[in-house]
Amino acid sequence: MFMGKKEVGTSESVNGGCDVWSSTSSADHLVVMVNGIIGSATDWQYAAEQFVKVIPDKVFVHCSDRNVSNLTLDGVDIMGERLAEEVLEVIQSKPNLRKISFVAHSVGGLVARYAIGRLYRPSVTESLEDSCSRENKEDSMGTLGGLEAMNFITVATPHLGSRGNKQVPFLFGVTALEIAARSIIYVIFRRTGQHLFLIDHDEGKAPLLKRMVEDYDGYYFISALCTFKRWVLYSNVRYDYIVGWRTSCIRRDNELPTWEDAIIEKYPHVVYEEHCTSCDADQSDLVEDTDCDKIEEELVTALSRMSWEKVGVDFPTQKFTAHSVIQVKDPKAHVEGIDVIQHMIDHFLV
Repeated sequence: MFMGKKEVGTSESVNGGCDVWSSTSSADHLVVMVNGIIGSATDWQYAAEQFVKVIPDKVFVHCSDRNVSNLTLDGVDIMGERLAEEVLEVIQSKPNLRKISFVAHSVGGLVARYAIGRLYRPSVTESLEDSCSRENKEDSMGTLGGLEAMNFITVATPHLGSRGNKQVPFLFGVTALEIAARSIIYVIFRRTGQHLFLIDHDEGKAPLLKRMVEDYDGYYFISALCTFKRWVLYSNVRYDYIVGWRTSCIRRDNELPTWEDAIIEKYPHVVYEEHCTSCDADQSDLVEDTDCDKIEEELVTALSRMSWEKVGVDFPTQKFTAHSVIQVKDPKAHVEGIDVIQHMIDHFLV
């Protein structure tokens, strides 16, 4: 462990995940951390222990282990079902829990969004408008597995998918490469790749990411997301060759802001912050009339219903590893990302 045993306890949970808690904790806030593609529960180990060290006796951190290694290639939906079952097992094993938050990296953010749609329990009188309205949150609000939803945080997550428009930077925005990638993505990333490139059409249905921006077929994807008190997007403004800036911060191409140096000395790698207001954008104003743009616009519009906090980070000395540095997957190799984790903890709603 990275801290002394008197401060933090760590163990493998009964369902395979990694649990981190204060040694004297009676915490009632479950923080579920979700790894990205070809990842593992240990990817969030450093962040988990820092959470418990800084917020002792308040949070119980569970690093999911239900979708690791090659299991992350099975598809967002299958992984989401596994995660939902895992979270319910954790909740059932700790009856003192009252609140829940998610912190997810890369494709794990999409898996978390699927899982909460499965975990969501609407209130008797709630409507979608109620769940998305700040004014009505206290009066009419659903729960996730019976718990109050607090923070939904994603880190370098491709919310708009990975196809076209430089969403996968290592393809350099070259149309021919992007088209070629779509044709071979199933071979490399299997079903998960199909979901990311929006080329899945199960039984004639719309792509999964499109279905996940609404309540669909008994799953409360958007209602569940609206239920949280905070929504936060951490994104690499450059040097993330796996997940582009626009898809990780849910913006249109002409909405990407300019950024310069660190905003606050305490967080030297945080170069941009914006607290967005929820809105219902006009879907008709598209730059190009292509299927890719239409679907992407629908995703941006639907997800803009939440008042996202958008945090841009930059690692100028890490030009090839930003996708892992932002998570601090390895505290020795990714030390530059430590202030990003600190920023996450300092702003966490307990």
